[in-house]
Amino acid sequence: MDAILKASLPKLREKLLEALQAVLPIAAIVLVLCFTIAPVSPSILLCFLLGAAMIVVGIMFFTLGAEMSMTPMGERVGAVITKSRKLPVILGIGFLLGFLITISEPDLQVLANQVPSIPNRTLILSVAAGVGLFLVFAFLRMLIGISLPKLLVLFYGMIFLLAAFVPKEFLAVAFDSGGVTTGPMTVPFIMALGVGVSAIRGDRHAADDSFGLVAMCSIGPILAVLILGIVFRASDSTYIPPVLPEVSDSVELWQLFHVSLPTYLEEIAVSLLPIIVMFGIFQFVALYMDRRSLGRIAVGLAYTYVGLVLFLTGANVGFMPAGNYLGQVLAGQSFRWIIIPIGMLIGYFIVKAEPAVYVLNKQVEEVTDGAISAKAMGTALSAGVSISVGLAMVRVLTGISILWFLVPGYVFAIGISFVVPKLFTAIAFDAGGVASGPMTATFLLPLAQGACVAVGGNIVTDAFGVVAMVAMTPLITVQLMGLVAQLRTRKARRLQPAAMGAAFAGLPDDDIIEL
Repeated sequence: MDAILKASLPKLREKLLEALQAVLPIAAIVLVLCFTIAPVSPSILLCFLLGAAMIVVGIMFFTLGAEMSMTPMGERVGAVITKSRKLPVILGIGFLLGFLITISEPDLQVLANQVPSIPNRTLILSVAAGVGLFLVFAFLRMLIGISLPKLLVLFYGMIFLLAAFVPKEFLAVAFDSGGVTTGPMTVPFIMALGVGVSAIRGDRHAADDSFGLVAMCSIGPILAVLILGIVFRASDSTYIPPVLPEVSDSVELWQLFHVSLPTYLEEIAVSLLPIIVMFGIFQFVALYMDRRSLGRIAVGLAYTYVGLVLFLTGANVGFMPAGNYLGQVLAGQSFRWIIIPIGMLIGYFIVKAEPAVYVLNKQVEEVTDGAISAKAMGTALSAGVSISVGLAMVRVLTGISILWFLVPGYVFAIGISFVVPKLFTAIAFDAGGVASGPMTATFLLPLAQGACVAVGGNIVTDAFGVVAMVAMTPLITVQLMGLVAQLRTRKARRLQPAAMGAAFAGLPDDDIIEL
């Protein structure tokens, strides 16, 4: 165990640099705003800065922990359940995995508290069942080889049909649920499952089909919450604004974070427990991994635990009040439209601080053998999230229904999926779920809510929906990146024979060419 810890130290330094590169731009933007057009109280600013420091350390531990534990666990479990070749066993275990992992997702508690008209347990169990069911559909798609675009047309058609019967006060929360549920606990494990399941197939399309699980699992929560909205006739969703901190000294500042730490220590422990127990059963029954591999996974789980506790404490205690107050101040200006470009700028950088984005980008680079680099994926995601936050702020200022953005966006995204390479479509729809994680829920959503308070809008219909917007735009930007790559490849193939013909054109007909 000591050897594993020592070996991980250089990696921790590398992850620290990555975390600083992700969080420092956001901190710099907020500081510039605080000292210029959006003055905030010293209490809120200090909370934000301490929260940013905790997020940096949290991302450092989480990203290394996910690499060491969640990814190998998911890949081994995925490979083992597929090796059985028994469809009922594969589907039954798939449902159970999706159900347990979703219940362990911390972001789901946040969603449940925003929908008081439905009991928390009912909502959580329904969403978990939705994810479990759609993980089963995702496994079937991979094993049978069903085209992802066709399934997307079917299921998103059902979603928008149901949306017509759901009260508008409930609509944005339902669409937000798809992004919130695929958070830092769910994404690494589910993506690794996909790699493990597809590896057993071994055909040339296996790599393409290894993505798409997160995309399918994002649909389940939306359908589940829409159905609950109709069944319960949920006509309102009460907004509870975050408490703005007031501290007089450094001890009181630390006390704010110290009080919340036990809550997240318990929450993340409860979240990780089902995954650990489930993996333990697989290890005892089928995996039989050696002690060194198990030790590496144990260290990785410890890193994941510490990282998520620090990250969620920093985000919820430090970032959430700052985002809310900043939104109020910016939208309270005489030139309130300024919140649109500022929101876009924050959106561009904030997606880099999402823990699960690291996992997606790294896995994309590995599976495509570097054809799609982590840097290119990061740029495409940042561009998509930037556009989506800008559109979300337009909604806040104007009160336009979210369906005016979601319906055309999804129609376009699903439409181009029929001409884009399969791999890019699967990655794009996975990216939508990955990009809309805890940073979106704890900073961008409060930013929109604070702005909505300042302009006197309806919080539930106008501010909620930021997560849904952030989940939508990467579908378009990543697929457009794929379309450009495809066109470049075709052009290169067309030019290659012409270039070879030109090289031989000047030679006499009877020349001997040595190969």
